[in-house]
Amino acid sequence: MRELESFREYDKHFAVYPVENRQAKLKGFIAIHRNFRPKPSFGATRMAFYRSERDALKDALRLSRLMSYKSIMAGLPYGGAKAVLIRPRNLTPEKKKVILEAYCEKVNELNGKFVTGADVGIDDHDLRIMYKHSPYMVGLKSQPVPYTALGIFYSLQVALREVFGTDQVSGRSFAIQGLGKIGSGFLKHIYKDAGKIYVADISHAALRKIRKQYPRVIPIQPKYIAHQEVDVFSPCAMGGAINKTNIKDLKCKAIVGGANNQLECDAMGERLFKMGILYAPDYIVNGGGLISVTDEYENPEFDAQRLERKIKRIAKTLKEVFEQSKRTGRPTNLIANKMAEDIVKQKYEQQLAVARV
Repeated sequence: MRELESFREYDKHFAVYPVENRQAKLKGFIAIHRNFRPKPSFGATRMAFYRSERDALKDALRLSRLMSYKSIMAGLPYGGAKAVLIRPRNLTPEKKKVILEAYCEKVNELNGKFVTGADVGIDDHDLRIMYKHSPYMVGLKSQPVPYTALGIFYSLQVALREVFGTDQVSGRSFAIQGLGKIGSGFLKHIYKDAGKIYVADISHAALRKIRKQYPRVIPIQPKYIAHQEVDVFSPCAMGGAINKTNIKDLKCKAIVGGANNQLECDAMGERLFKMGILYAPDYIVNGGGLISVTDEYENPEFDAQRLERKIKRIAKTLKEVFEQSKRTGRPTNLIANKMAEDIVKQKYEQQLAVARV
């Protein structure tokens, strides 16, 4: 515990579990930021390369906190969590299967405190393997990616109305950073009506696929995508998209994207506010995926209309954040953080009150 307290990302987490199986080459962490018993905490499983175990733990701590905020701001009754697995070099499908099976054993040992699904580095094939070995997996029935993209689109409409007085996409220009599942899903929503759409991805294969499917997009080198003079910059890749290096070069009017932890630090949100760039807090915008998997967890039957009604709450919450920001003269990221922290505190106090009875 004392070692955890040395991490800037540590926020009095409910629990942090190392996950390791040397024979299977499994190494990583499950971080549970908040747990509102008897309900589980939700957070997807990520498999990625890390320079060190310390970096992996920092990512787990940071992302689990984000998941608590995402859940709370989506109106869900669950705490946030995250699993981070360190991807070994030269990983074959057979070796990955062994790692995932060993990982599921660790998830099962938590007896339902943690419910998880697929994030970066885990695809549907991997998730099907995980479903076979643990009852605490979600995401195959509900398919969270389309609903994440839908939530981003609803958020875009709120931001456009805030900046331009209309939620119409027609003629608006975009720069999309990252063309994976989320970025391409968002592109699908805007392509028909949008004006210029600049796109970038570090994967040449992903870029070729998108250009074939959406021939009107304009490819840009990844290092320049954030510099485009557009109406909306949409970070849909990894975190830290808005940072000390590139913030001075931003020429957009709004930032609405699906990536997690888009701001390098809270100070970036303050700078955006001073620059007159509207920032839509990422954990509100990309909450559609979490809403979809919790709906799967709560309901035996899938209902698209029920799910879409829930996802429309994202727009309502985002509108409230923008209104508070205008009313108080404070950056949107700080407004959202305070709203989430207040709700989390209230839930903990209620839990303690029940425990005393």
